[in-house]
Amino acid sequence: MGFFAHETAVVDKDCQIGEGTKIWHFSHIMSNCIIGERCNIGQNVVVSPKVKLGVNVKIQNNVSLYTGVECEDDVFLGPSMVFTNVINPRSAVNRRDAYIKTIVRKGASIGANATIVCGNEIGKYAFIGAGAVVTKTIRDYALVIGNPARQVGWVSEIGEKLHFDSKGIAICKESGSKYKLLNEKVVKIED
Repeated sequence: MGFFAHETAVVDKDCQIGEGTKIWHFSHIMSNCIIGERCNIGQNVVVSPKVKLGVNVKIQNNVSLYTGVECEDDVFLGPSMVFTNVINPRSAVNRRDAYIKTIVRKGASIGANATIVCGNEIGKYAFIGAGAVVTKTIRDYALVIGNPARQVGWVSEIGEKLHFDSKGIAICKESGSKYKLLNEKVVKIED
C-alpha cells in the first residue's frame, strides 16, 4: 500500500489510490474511484464512486465529491465547498442515471464554502472565491466571486491577480511569468 489512510478513514474495495496520497480522519473513499499520486484528502471528506482525481489534488475538510466530478492535476478544493451532481433533485425521485459531469481543470482553486452547480467546467488555473456560487462554465485563469459568481479579473498560474496593459500583456509580480489577453481569453506566453 503506497498511500496513508488514517485509522478512522474508510477505503472501499476497487479504488485506485496513487503513491504518496494521504487520507485523513473520518473520510470515506468509495468504490471505483481513481485518486492520483500525492493527493491530500482532509478530514470528513467523501469521494463517491467513479470520481476521478489527478495528481497533487488538495481537498480540505468537509468536502463531498459526488459521482460525476473530475478534478485534474494540482486542483485545490477549499474547506466545506460543495459540488452538486443533479440539477433537479427530489427525495422521492431516483435520478442516479441523471448525474451530470463537472470538470475542474488543472491548477484551479475553489475557495471555502463555494458551490459548484453540476454540468459546468472550471477552467485551468481559475480561482473561485470563497462563498461563490458557480452556475456557468468558468474560463481559464478567471477570477470569480459572488452569488451568482461573476468574473472580476484574471489570475496567474500561481494565483496572483493579473493587470493587463494596453497591448493585452500582464506579468505576474510573484513569478515573472507573462500572459496575453486576447478576445476574452488568457494564455501564458512561454519564453
